[in-house]
Amino acid sequence: MSLRELARVVQTSEVTVRRDVRALEAEGLLDRRHGGAVLPGGFTRESGFPQKSHLATAEKTAIADVAASLVEEGEAIVVGAGTTTQELARRLARVPGLTVVTNSLLVAQALAHANRVEVVMTGGTLRGSNYALVGSGAEQSLQGLRVSRAFLSGSGLTAERGLSTSNMLSASVDRALVQAAAEVVVLADHTKLGTDTMFQTVPTDVITRLVTDEPPPHDERAGTELQALADQGVQIAVAATGQSGAPAAEQLPPGVRGRREMPLPVQRGGRMPGGQFRGPGPGMGAEPMERTARVADLRRR
Repeated sequence: MSLRELARVVQTSEVTVRRDVRALEAEGLLDRRHGGAVLPGGFTRESGFPQKSHLATAEKTAIADVAASLVEEGEAIVVGAGTTTQELARRLARVPGLTVVTNSLLVAQALAHANRVEVVMTGGTLRGSNYALVGSGAEQSLQGLRVSRAFLSGSGLTAERGLSTSNMLSASVDRALVQAAAEVVVLADHTKLGTDTMFQTVPTDVITRLVTDEPPPHDERAGTELQALADQGVQIAVAATGQSGAPAAEQLPPGVRGRREMPLPVQRGGRMPGGQFRGPGPGMGAEPMERTARVADLRRR
């Protein structure tokens, strides 16, 4: 829809609608185009790494803090590709005796200089849009592997289908990562809740735990999806954003009933098949009520 049409629908100026559209894009609910906005691509569209890295950054940081607190010294885990898992990897560098198997160059790079962390990379073909290794080489290198848990992200998460992504090759590798793990932990910010994409990676009944952030009060879709996931037995850890101190992981969002947090069993890892990675590394506030109501109206429409 054009900005002119949107302004007519909500009875305000194009300048005001332009700001509102920017806010909705930040929530992942639409994509801005020159002079207007479109729905975010449905089942097949996938954003590139530069765009993903600037979305929900505070939420991803908080989610990574909580996820890192689940990892024990000496554990063997697998970490999939994604901007949220990249944030997790930066925190895993401080866990001694850790073995991390990954198909993500970004995850490996974040751990490249961690003295007490062993990084094992899959083989495969490099997919440049998300810096991940995919294809038969990646899947074959994961055969026979067994670790305590897998940390995965994706493009969407629903109670009906579980975790999904927009790319077939990425989905195949993620499924292989899941097969290697005793427990599956999904990292997904609230913008992905209720979103369904083309290729299923982790069915809901396989997900042990979801680490997410608390949805805004007006986001009924995310809240409903959280409740449905909790009803199916998924343990939900909610990360507190914009606060200092230890990450908040032992709570459910208001109104959501579900299982309390329970510690996951730790399986100590031994030698892992595959190659070791060694290489260089790089090392919105309160809004006026009128605008909030207007954005909510756009969202419903």
